[in-house]
Amino acid sequence: MTGSRRYPVLDLSAFLVGSWSLHRTILSPEGERWGEFTGSASFAPAGEVLTYRERGTLRLGGYQGSAFRQLRYQPTGPGQAAVYFDYGDFFHELDLREGYCDTSHPCRDDFYRGEFEVLDADTWWQCWEVFGPTKNHTLRTEFRRDDSGGRET
Repeated sequence: MTGSRRYPVLDLSAFLVGSWSLHRTILSPEGERWGEFTGSASFAPAGEVLTYRERGTLRLGGYQGSAFRQLRYQPTGPGQAAVYFDYGDFFHELDLREGYCDTSHPCRDDFYRGEFEVLDADTWWQCWEVFGPTKNHTLRTEFRRDDSGGRET
């Protein structure tokens, strides 16, 4: 997914705050489609932190049902944040000043390698490759600003 145009983000809060539609594809190590998640996401300021919430429908194998996730983005500098799970543990660093970021997260015996890329003011994506003894898959998510929610500036 790399190699496309990049949109630098210097004010992470101004860029992220608002509503987004999202589509996530779950792929096997060989690139076979295992499932998908389709829904909406929002970033809302809560003091000096941005609260990220996603909600939608997960289809994985024979399962189909609702799913929810929440993260906290703590801005650390221009275009940068430390990202935490909702229960408080550190997840990863994020730096979008160049419109692109490589990051990682060790998860017990597994390892997550993440890429983020901002295409324009209303579109960005992330891709997590997961390797290890208990997990082995790729999560590709595209975010598009939700026109119905508008952009908060």
